[in-house]
Amino acid sequence: MPIATSPSAAPAAEPGSAGPAPAPDTARAPGLADPIPPTLGLVLAGGRAQRLGGGDKGFLAVGGRPILARVIARLTPCAAVILNANGDPARFAGLGLTVVADTVPGFAGPLAGVLAGLDWAAAHRADIAHVVTAPADAPFLPADLVVRLHAAARAAGTPIACAASGGRRHPVVALWPVALREALRHALVDEGLHKVGAILDRHGAATADWPAAPVDPFLNVNTSADLNEAERLAAAHPNA
Repeated sequence: MPIATSPSAAPAAEPGSAGPAPAPDTARAPGLADPIPPTLGLVLAGGRAQRLGGGDKGFLAVGGRPILARVIARLTPCAAVILNANGDPARFAGLGLTVVADTVPGFAGPLAGVLAGLDWAAAHRADIAHVVTAPADAPFLPADLVVRLHAAARAAGTPIACAASGGRRHPVVALWPVALREALRHALVDEGLHKVGAILDRHGAATADWPAAPVDPFLNVNTSADLNEAERLAAAHPNA
């Protein structure tokens, strides 16, 4: 499967190379009353994992599976899934996903990854108007993530929906409209704004809240202690 390094890279990835085949018009998840529109799943793997000694946290195993595999599995309601990462994209070749690099230089943070995904969707998938983002280091994402983010945005009438657990917001786990990409580029490049939460507040974001116990679905593996805790939780709750 072709690997792309950015929406403008050559050769450009074929639209059909970005993971699962799209549904004709909408996708319906089990138990959802209303179908969801075609959506791009974007795994944010651009972090440098400095607290874990560097490398790609997504390749760490939790419960016998790489965290990346667990994240991608939770994005299956999406019409396609791509991955945002910087550096050599060949290290992700085994995933069979298109890899897009930040279009803003200097490791500008997760907001740059969001923008890269919105740009890729605009360039390669005219049928997709929404992107769901998720970090590559969250091993317990909920199975109904995509469904509930869409439902929250629809109910609130907001352009963005953000995940929360136990009342705590997780800005990088969110539903984004592709139409927001130029406003996001302006915030990043012209204003130097890098906080995802500030963008959510500026444009309006609904919140979809999940319980934080017995397993916080948005636990991030940032340290060795986090990894040990994730392994403990995976052993105690194998279906999480």
